[in-house]
Amino acid sequence: MQKIYPCIWLNGQVDEAARLYTSLFKNSKIVFTTYYGKSGAEISGQKEGSVLTIDLNLDGLSLQLLNGGPHYKINPSTSLYVWCKDEQEIDSLWDKLSKNGSTIFELQAYPWARKYGWCTDCYGVSWQLMIGDSPYKIAPAILFTEKLFGKAEEAIRFYMSKFKRSKLELIARDPNTNAVLHSLFNLEGMPLVLMEGPGKGKDKMEITGAMSLVINCDDQKEIDKYWEVIKKPESMEVCGWIEDKYGIQWQVVPTMLGEYLKDPNQKKVEAMMTAMLKMKKMEIDVLKAAFANG
Repeated sequence: MQKIYPCIWLNGQVDEAARLYTSLFKNSKIVFTTYYGKSGAEISGQKEGSVLTIDLNLDGLSLQLLNGGPHYKINPSTSLYVWCKDEQEIDSLWDKLSKNGSTIFELQAYPWARKYGWCTDCYGVSWQLMIGDSPYKIAPAILFTEKLFGKAEEAIRFYMSKFKRSKLELIARDPNTNAVLHSLFNLEGMPLVLMEGPGKGKDKMEITGAMSLVINCDDQKEIDKYWEVIKKPESMEVCGWIEDKYGIQWQVVPTMLGEYLKDPNQKKVEAMMTAMLKMKKMEIDVLKAAFANG
């Protein structure tokens, strides 16, 4: 997995969604699947043995699907942005992704694109498709509206200042309002699109934890650092999850967590998960001890 990657919260059907998404893009695959143990099932209300997460690689983008239940429902404030090479590709993707979903922007020509469309698929995930050149194929996208309108450029500077490897690829502003119509930047290898609009006359699109950003940390020092520099005062703190001052939720987790979850000894895995579910900030030594003694 990448250093940072998006996690999309769904209410069931994660295995079905994973199969669809990996079938649509070249060089894509399901990487790893985790399942609810007893402790996780009790807390979440999910069935023990059901799918918890599925890690995917979609043509270069690491992505996690989380079967979290009804607590969060994704809306178009967060989406996946796809750059297509030609009309044949964009038409094919549109047909499959918009099927049994809904349309936000019709697939057609716009002043900013030869062809562009924005739809929501049958699982509730929003997709923006555009014919155009980009160093990336797919990127998570965030839309600032209402109270966040006008704060996009400030947010870009904030995020880029928190990660050593960051790069601004492009930023397009409205010449009248100076609002960020479209931006693309890279955080530790993960591309991120950020846009803003007043949201007037549109359905309310409040950013929620339905798309969070996961940070894989190599050690406790790194966990502590990101916990402090990203978390807003009085942020939620549960099981590695925090919220920043713009409402984006982050999961600050140790890299070893993913490695331990792949261990075939489910007793050890369950012991570690039980310890983790009691935590706010992740404590690597406690997780390792729980795993070793499981």
